Amino acid sequence: MKKLLLAVILLITFINCTQDKGITDWPEVTKEAKPWTRWWWMGSDVDSVNLTYNLEEMGRAGIGGVEITPIYGVKGRESHYIDYLTPKWMQMLAFTESEASRLGMAVDMNMGTGWPFGGPEITIEDAATKAIFQQYELKGGQELKESVQVKDDKQKEVAYLSKLIAYSSKGEKLDITDKVGSDGKLIWIAPAGDNYNLVALFIGKTFQQVKRAAPGGQGYVLNHFDADAVQRYFGKFDKAFSDNKISFPHSFFNDSYEVYGGDWTPDLLDQFERRRGYKLQDYFPELLGDGATGISARVICDYRETVGDILRENFTQAWTTWAHLHNTTTKNQAHGSPANLLDLYAAVDIPECESFGITDFDIPYLRKDSIRKENDGDPTTLKYASSAAHITGKKYTSSETFTWLTEHFRTSLSQCKPEIDQMFTSGVNHVYFHGSTYSPEDAAWPGWKFYASVDMSPTNSIWRDAPAFFSYITRIQSFLQEGAPDNDFLLYLPMYDIWEGQRGKYFTTFAIHGMRDRLPDFCGAVEQIMANGYDLDYISDRFIQTTTIENGLLKTEGGTTYKALILPAAKLIPLETLARIQKLAEQGATVIFAEQYPSDVPGLSNLEERRAKFTSVMKLFPDIDSFGKVSVNVSGKGKIITGNDYGEILPACGADKEIFVSELGGQLIRRKNATGYHYFFTMLKNKRVDDWVTLGVDAESAMFFDPMTGQKGKAAIRKRNGKTEVYMQLQPGESIILKTFTNTKITTDSWNYYQPAGNQTELKDGWEMNFVESEPAIDETFKLHTLGSWTELGNNNLKRNMGTARYTMKFNFKKPANEEYRLCLGDVRESARVRVNGKDAGTLFAVPFETNIGQLLVNGENTLEIEVTNLPANRIADFDKRGIEWRIFREINFVSITYKDVRFDTWNPVPSGLLGPVTIKELRKIQP
Repeated sequence: MKKLLLAVILLITFINCTQDKGITDWPEVTKEAKPWTRWWWMGSDVDSVNLTYNLEEMGRAGIGGVEITPIYGVKGRESHYIDYLTPKWMQMLAFTESEASRLGMAVDMNMGTGWPFGGPEITIEDAATKAIFQQYELKGGQELKESVQVKDDKQKEVAYLSKLIAYSSKGEKLDITDKVGSDGKLIWIAPAGDNYNLVALFIGKTFQQVKRAAPGGQGYVLNHFDADAVQRYFGKFDKAFSDNKISFPHSFFNDSYEVYGGDWTPDLLDQFERRRGYKLQDYFPELLGDGATGISARVICDYRETVGDILRENFTQAWTTWAHLHNTTTKNQAHGSPANLLDLYAAVDIPECESFGITDFDIPYLRKDSIRKENDGDPTTLKYASSAAHITGKKYTSSETFTWLTEHFRTSLSQCKPEIDQMFTSGVNHVYFHGSTYSPEDAAWPGWKFYASVDMSPTNSIWRDAPAFFSYITRIQSFLQEGAPDNDFLLYLPMYDIWEGQRGKYFTTFAIHGMRDRLPDFCGAVEQIMANGYDLDYISDRFIQTTTIENGLLKTEGGTTYKALILPAAKLIPLETLARIQKLAEQGATVIFAEQYPSDVPGLSNLEERRAKFTSVMKLFPDIDSFGKVSVNVSGKGKIITGNDYGEILPACGADKEIFVSELGGQLIRRKNATGYHYFFTMLKNKRVDDWVTLGVDAESAMFFDPMTGQKGKAAIRKRNGKTEVYMQLQPGESIILKTFTNTKITTDSWNYYQPAGNQTELKDGWEMNFVESEPAIDETFKLHTLGSWTELGNNNLKRNMGTARYTMKFNFKKPANEEYRLCLGDVRESARVRVNGKDAGTLFAVPFETNIGQLLVNGENTLEIEVTNLPANRIADFDKRGIEWRIFREINFVSITYKDVRFDTWNPVPSGLLGPVTIKELRKIQP
């Protein structure tokens, strides 16, 4: 009996350990978990040998896939160019897909060259279209003397008259289009006794050409509003892939919508009448107003909504449907579009956001460049794409990453790390670098370059240590691609207030640039909610209609649940949306109105009838005279909460805030999984965390996973005042993954906690420095009495080189048993590989440049080696000073971060090497 009992105990122990091992391991690494990169094909001047070389270099470094975008070519290589989608081009694509598959990678491709979609097959009829309005004045009894013809000389060959409407001063509207002859002469006399304003609508063309087009891709930009033109554009891909018997790529990509001035399509008036219920031509004067008056604002809003609907249906949805017929997917940057960004992002398989510029993080030793552009892709903007993915149940939110992070040749991995951390906490989980340029192995340095990229390529010196950064990204994305989103709130995107607030021209777009300036109230609400320790996703009117209630939670059509719906001071709201919100509240939803109730419906059609129904629905909501004090009211099975201060409103709905954000100032994202939740925490300000941190979820146990090192261990947790607390240690610039287990007590090794023991040693004199590699070559060995930039050592080659220097120090050390020691490098320009006594101690590419070395130290003499790699900035500046012609590209041969012609010969030497101070700090292990 005892033997049987022992066997059962051993079996149970084995099963528990096996189960724990599964849930306590790092997630499986897939190619999607690795970072991907946009791969610029200059002139599509590629060959099989160098395709293999490029792919192998990227795969070896840790990149999971490439996204091909052909662009303009290299001067003098014209005979090697391959026209887009020709049999030779398709052969190169097939070879690329085959090689990528061999290497465990995958291939996406831009569905065009450069951007936006377009090319030589786009006829003038299918090209981007614009409205041209001309106005004439007539008195009663008079005949128009001038011809009704377009005045713009560029438009005379293509523009045609669509409508001519006469508006009398008494409000009469007369369609006199058929009174205009083929020569433009108007055969019509204005009725006596009134004055008339005549508005002519000509449908013309933007004449926009594809930007940065590759050979075979030059031509007009597509009219994205024209359903037939869009299908004809897709047809060329059907033919190219079918004729060449090549499988479709992993995914098709569409870059940011940059169709400038394309504000019309031939059937827009018919589409408008069908969708809005009245004729837009009856209100041309109001459409051409600035939107300041009531009717003008409503007409312009209706126009903007109609254009957005047409774009979504005729292009974005049609594109995804077409891709699915070919067993592939779509990846889209909706920003820049004249539409509700949420609905466009939601209409594709992978919504993609974009960073543009650099954020001014307050992190000690974070490299700051004097040449910088403020990042337009802040969290309030990044969340459009991730919100669309979350509410529709899409697995991935991708990002165009590090666009114009700094000036060319000056971007460090240490600058990249906090930017990508912020993207992760904003919902991104599938990073694409912007980007890498195909370059032949034998191309002279700096190789083939595209002007607007961060240059993740083998010819960039940062490539040497980039694999450590790529591993960091992979570890984080392996978690962020698992489970499901777990944000607290849905925030209503008040699109009609936004449209009403965009005065001036009737056509407007939503590019990432200046979004905060254009939408200050909405962005302010987002930041207030997040600063109070809660996270959120945006939701549109369209997706409120498909939202349901499950156990008192709001459940979107993608299956994601939320605690409450917040309306951020919305004034205008469609009747259908309001009625749906009221119904959700009756069924059990918590709805929060901040600052006010909506007061009106948007649009012009049947206005008074809709207003009357709006008033009837509003009567079903609690009667709140003042929003100054938080008020909680029962509405059916749910609650209506009102108030002015988010700090007071949000706790009233029962949501638990994350104090890591609200009190410590960090950033995080939380996702739920089968056994609990997992977090990604990052501290992007000058604040240290070394304390118990209250979580917003309950847990029986928890684990830390360090994405920098791959280490993991059981975290110290406790219950206090009914909440779960975890002991956390983070320095400025650091990040960590936490996995919680709601009902499971896991069995695994504990996480190591340390605190300074007070003793530290600074390694000053006695350094030797020699170069592992350098261009130009430097054979000298330097004995250093103090650490500093190698550009200050007096050797002129050190002011202009790109390379890796090995710093060596021998020192005696007495190591007590069971103690840990941390090596702190201070200021590093720009990344460092560390070895202690010949053993690897890690690659440090971001602040804080620190690593634990206690297990590698020995009693007696120790040898410390630090290989530091600098930026290519000094070498390229020297090239310009010496007049070396490396700008060999046909179109843009490098512009500044402000898109102006630039040379780099005015740059002062960029600090390079190990600047220090280098210290070894004694650590004491603690048990919280």
